[in-house]
Amino acid sequence: MRVILPETLPDPFKAVRDKDEKFLWVGEPAFLPFLLTGVPFLLIGLCWGCFDYFGFIRHMPMKMAGVAIPFFALHLFPFWGSILNMIRLVLVHKNTFYAITNKRVMLRSGFWGINFESIDYDKITDMRVTVNPIENMMGVGSIRFSTGELTSKGTALFKTFVSVPYPYEVFKQIKTVSEDVKTDWNYPNKLRPEDNPGYETKYTPEDKK
Repeated sequence: MRVILPETLPDPFKAVRDKDEKFLWVGEPAFLPFLLTGVPFLLIGLCWGCFDYFGFIRHMPMKMAGVAIPFFALHLFPFWGSILNMIRLVLVHKNTFYAITNKRVMLRSGFWGINFESIDYDKITDMRVTVNPIENMMGVGSIRFSTGELTSKGTALFKTFVSVPYPYEVFKQIKTVSEDVKTDWNYPNKLRPEDNPGYETKYTPEDKK
């Protein structure tokens, strides 16, 4: 496991790095697969727009334009929204980065501004790796993990590292660090068995011991 030194830490995370925090991995999504996450919504929007145009707009007499234009401007929101969402993804991509540290998992993104999400390892309850055909062609994949949060309907919410390189290796890194840190929290040094030296109150990657 590679530790990223403070002087080589990418700028996106320097502002939120704790004094004693070690970054073990930093990555960003591949552009094309990241952009393709908006395609399902885009297809719905295009179908909606085609239905309105071919079903109503093209057959509507000009004398009704004064009423129809405001109405369809609102009714076509899924169409406009799907196109605007693709533009948003293009702009968000350059601000999107993911990180694994010895303390937490971090996600950085933003459209108008920059947003950070920090997830402690004890909140990660379920992890999955998915690789769709496009991601497979580009050697990337997505890592989804639950933090225990639920929607209003009781469905689990997932955070996602979208289309990152070497997804299985990144998955194993998160899993390994999560298990080690949880063990360290649950068994402080004074409570450890004699044959388990622990991590001396802070997590140290195996290859750094």
